[in-house]
Amino acid sequence: MQEQENIQQDMEQRNSLVPRERGELILKEGIVSHSVAQNLIRDAMKGMTNAYAPYSHFTVGAALLTKKQKVYLGCNIENAAYGPTNCAERTALFKAVSEGEKEFSAIAIVGGKNGLITDYCPPCGVCRQVLREFADTKNFLVILARSEEDYVVFLLEELLPLSFGPEML
Repeated sequence: MQEQENIQQDMEQRNSLVPRERGELILKEGIVSHSVAQNLIRDAMKGMTNAYAPYSHFTVGAALLTKKQKVYLGCNIENAAYGPTNCAERTALFKAVSEGEKEFSAIAIVGGKNGLITDYCPPCGVCRQVLREFADTKNFLVILARSEEDYVVFLLEELLPLSFGPEML
């Protein structure tokens, strides 16, 4: 029993725990490994190169990982009327859903002015809610990156607490 408590304390010090049912804990890396996160970030950077942002000049790329290990890329697509603009995260998600995918593990997001990544680029509120429609908030990871080595990982639940989902209807 003492050994188990020591292991749990050691894991808590790493500050990357995911609470599970029945009080169990796993590392976020257990959901998506470091190498998978790096690959997703690299893919998000590729997606960013396709962004259409002639008005804000702020380009965003996203790489969405399905539970079947398939990756869908997205970029932001602006519109002169502003309202019809679509974010990179939703572009990736809509592409995946339009091809029959509905179960997802993680998304990596990168963005910056004039195609230069200078800081983390969190998803907007609309994207968080759209992701919530298809993702288990306790298991879906949102990876925000400045580079393949400089990134932070959040559970969707951390970015959208007390969320409203389909099970509430």
